[in-house]
Amino acid sequence: QVQLVESGGGLVQPGGSLRLSCAASGFALADYSIGWFRQAPGKEREGISCISSKTSATYYADSVKGRYAIFSDKAKNTVYLQLNNLKPEDTAVYYCAAGGWGTVATQSLCDGRIRTDYWGQGTQVTVSS
Repeated sequence: QVQLVESGGGLVQPGGSLRLSCAASGFALADYSIGWFRQAPGKEREGISCISSKTSATYYADSVKGRYAIFSDKAKNTVYLQLNNLKPEDTAVYYCAAGGWGTVATQSLCDGRIRTDYWGQGTQVTVSS
C-alpha cells in the first residue's frame, strides 16, 4: 500500500520549535522530490519547502526561509521539516507530498508546476500562547 504519513504536529508557543516527519511506505522517496505544504483556515494551500531526493537541493518560500529546514533520511524513507521560531501565522495543517518522479524539481514542486503523485493526511500545527 502506497502512503505518506505525517507526524510531529502539535500546540507550541510563539518562538518554539517542532519537527515534522513524513514517512513513506510502498515506494521509495529517493525516486521523488518531496514537498511540505500548509493550509490555514480560509487560505489557499501554500508550498513552503521542497527537496530533490536526487541532489538534496532545497527550496523555501519567503514566509519560512531562515526558520524552517527540510532534510531527508533515505535509510528511514522519511523526510523531515524542522520548524523554528514559530509564529502564530504558521498555524495550519501541514501536508507532505511526493512528485516529480525522476526529476530534480524543488521550487516547481512547491509552486504547483510539477504534479504531485502522493499526499499525506496532514498534521495540525498550532502556534499560540
